[in-house]
Amino acid sequence: MRTETREAKLEALEERIVRSAEELVSGEDWRRAMEFAARFRSRSFSNTLLIWAQHLEAYEQGRVPTPTPTWVAGFQDWKKMGRWAEAGGGYEIRAPVRVRFATATPKDPSSWRRLGKGQSPRPGEVVQRRVVNVVPTHVWDVARTHGAPLPELPSPKLLEGEAPAGLWEGLAAQVESLGYEVLRMPDGDAMHGANGMTDPGTRQVLVRTDRDPASQVKTLAHELAHVRMHGPNHQEARQHRGIGEVEAESVALMVAAAHGMDTSDYTIPYVAGWAASVDGKDPVQVIRDTGERVRRTATEVLDQLDTIQLGNGQPLSLRIDGPEHSAPEQSAERASQAGPLPEREPQARQTVAGRGL
Repeated sequence: MRTETREAKLEALEERIVRSAEELVSGEDWRRAMEFAARFRSRSFSNTLLIWAQHLEAYEQGRVPTPTPTWVAGFQDWKKMGRWAEAGGGYEIRAPVRVRFATATPKDPSSWRRLGKGQSPRPGEVVQRRVVNVVPTHVWDVARTHGAPLPELPSPKLLEGEAPAGLWEGLAAQVESLGYEVLRMPDGDAMHGANGMTDPGTRQVLVRTDRDPASQVKTLAHELAHVRMHGPNHQEARQHRGIGEVEAESVALMVAAAHGMDTSDYTIPYVAGWAASVDGKDPVQVIRDTGERVRRTATEVLDQLDTIQLGNGQPLSLRIDGPEHSAPEQSAERASQAGPLPEREPQARQTVAGRGL
């Protein structure tokens, strides 16, 4: 791809991300965006907005059967699962290009050297992957593919007011691992009528128990988000309490949505108002930064839970093993849109640096 063409496509994608963020003007808009992000949390918030906008446009044009995607993956990922992406049916996103760097003295920034393709590190060297570039690439919703059937993911079955099995215990364990004590209060009197409260001074998280189990775990997820995101080192959220509350409520919403819980009772303050409350910052950038912090925190929380959850939008996780399939005719035309694979969550020992992708 010629450099000027690539840059033009990246600029067009950036403009689309900005438009999508500008459209998140109400609390209800934000809630729907967070529900969507919970189902596609393996991708960055910016790419989630791109997929959302392009799929909705395809739905309005009658090209897909539902207003929201189900599973989204790149051309090669679908091929590994025996499915073939339709030519012209892909959604354009921004893909980070990661390369390996190695050094024997990781504390010396100038010592890192880039490894070539197939090049092995020297004995005793540490290897990290870093983002060195961003390129436009395509992903497809399952509705724009055909081929081998996909297995169904396990899905939580919840009654009204019921909490997913093991969710309270898993969230409480995470709170306690961060040095806080979880206290269950009989009512809200000790918290001025609130459903929950985090006290950094006493390092306690309080949750009232005169609510149904679903409400209790949502409150605990909200307080866990405060513990993780809004400590003494997070000055911006502490200075702008509205953003801190939006972030905590949004993390709880994503955790609930990932477990198939009803999120209709979540209330988010008027988005345009809290985003504009940060002096010296563009409200659209505040929304984008907040969305990415929420996505990252919710994903970290969910990854530590041993609970039945809805998928993360990436079907490759369902069928990692298995033989490579042969593509049908015209695959070359389809593959011409494939480009590099879209982003994955970084592995445990990888350090990723770059523009918030």
